[in-house]
Amino acid sequence: MLQGLVYAVISAACFGSMAILVKFGYMAGMDGAVMMQMRFTVAVVLLLFYLLAKTPRLLRISLRDLGKCAFLGLVVYWLQTTCFVNALETIPASTAALVLYGHPMAVTLLASLFLRMRVDRVVILSLALVMVGCCLVFYDAFLREVNTAGLVYALGAMATFSVYLILVQILLKGLKPLTATFYVMAFTAISFTLSGDIHAWTTLDPQQALISLALGLFPGVIAVTFLFTAIERIGSAYACIFSSVEPIITLLAAAVFLGEPVVWLQIWGAALIILGIVTPNLRLRRTEAG
Repeated sequence: MLQGLVYAVISAACFGSMAILVKFGYMAGMDGAVMMQMRFTVAVVLLLFYLLAKTPRLLRISLRDLGKCAFLGLVVYWLQTTCFVNALETIPASTAALVLYGHPMAVTLLASLFLRMRVDRVVILSLALVMVGCCLVFYDAFLREVNTAGLVYALGAMATFSVYLILVQILLKGLKPLTATFYVMAFTAISFTLSGDIHAWTTLDPQQALISLALGLFPGVIAVTFLFTAIERIGSAYACIFSSVEPIITLLAAAVFLGEPVVWLQIWGAALIILGIVTPNLRLRRTEAG
């Protein structure tokens, strides 16, 4: 489980950069759909060059698996990402992240219903610590007036992301993480190119190009690849719990790059999230020692 935890944390750290990069993109005059078009297209190109150079055999895929990746990329991932980006346009990043981080609870519930995951006291304690920690990290979100449309988009992102993680575990079982990452992101890139601006590549200024590259590399290739690998190793529910380090990354990045203040209440929240992530591993270590 420890290896799965490391993969999930790396994925979360990269996903945590997306809210900050999207905010920078809006400041640079970019459209939400165009940013995601750039994110996924750059990610697919980078991953294609890597696979061709290192392991071209991973590009082989059956028609059945290709259809599954197409469904996830064209429909589910596109819908989840669109909701989250639209939420960021209308409400603060911390508020959007707080709503999104209801997904560990939702995924655990779905996993118990459809994947027969055993939800014991350790899992419940871990979830409780993570959820309380997220609320403390984003305590200021409760003090702000929330745009109704933005809140709906954030709830939509949380719901679709929860379903997406369960579907990844079910539909992509047995498929190599890099293969799944490449094809899911390729179809997502197609969907955002069709819903964005096909000519956007010719109008990017240097700042927008740099933001696009960062979006493709960090919350693109690295984040998705490590997330799929974590789900393959430990399942979607535990991957969600361990990925809950993402709010801490978002908090630190917002403080460093956006100048947002960090208070002690948020530091205690971060400590609770880390404790919630560590709890299942402590149980595992005791079991192995016994």
